[in-house]
Amino acid sequence: MQPIIVQLKDVNIYQQGVLVLQQVGLKITKGEFVYLIGKTGSGKSSLLKTLYAALPLTEGRGEVAGYDLAKLDRRTIPLLRRKLGIVFQDFNLLIDRNVEQNLRFVMDATGWRDEGSVKRRIQEVLEQVMLTDKLFKMPHELSGGEQQRVVIARALLNKPAIILADEPTGNLDPETSDDILLLMRQLARQNDSAVLFATHDYRIIENFPARIIRCLNGKVLEEEGFEI
Repeated sequence: MQPIIVQLKDVNIYQQGVLVLQQVGLKITKGEFVYLIGKTGSGKSSLLKTLYAALPLTEGRGEVAGYDLAKLDRRTIPLLRRKLGIVFQDFNLLIDRNVEQNLRFVMDATGWRDEGSVKRRIQEVLEQVMLTDKLFKMPHELSGGEQQRVVIARALLNKPAIILADEPTGNLDPETSDDILLLMRQLARQNDSAVLFATHDYRIIENFPARIIRCLNGKVLEEEGFEI
């Protein structure tokens, strides 16, 4: 049986003092791919922010990648985030730095010091997203799909236990969206990382089925989904 990477029980999630999601129960195991769906304002982003500690857990019990969310502090939040890969809709790349420098920025911030190890890991993640020829390209020289692949490479650097993806295909055309989705599913299997993939693109869900959880009316509900 695979280890549990995310476990929430009786969690209430607040955004600026307003209760957004109540009595949340959620379990995600190692290597699992899960869709998170719901209308705009339904609480998807608030749930993700709770998992990566941008919103504090004040009610209920929660654990992510071995960290108790209720006991996190300024010292332990960075340690949790090293075990997470985060992929946003807006690429959040440093526009004045090339692909290699964008990846190095994260590695510097998360404690990589050995130059040989840094170079090897950058090569490895760019191979996984098929961008080894873009090492010295600036973000503006890349297509939207290529920029998102750089973001995914960045998320993989520290071999995360789980990748949290917040509408990662929201700014991409359907064909590129499919490519990114398939890449993330493939990488989840290769790296044995769980993926929680927030989306409102139901075409993707129909074409590439998987387990689904839905934010609806202040609740997080399990829906029927089918593995490929």
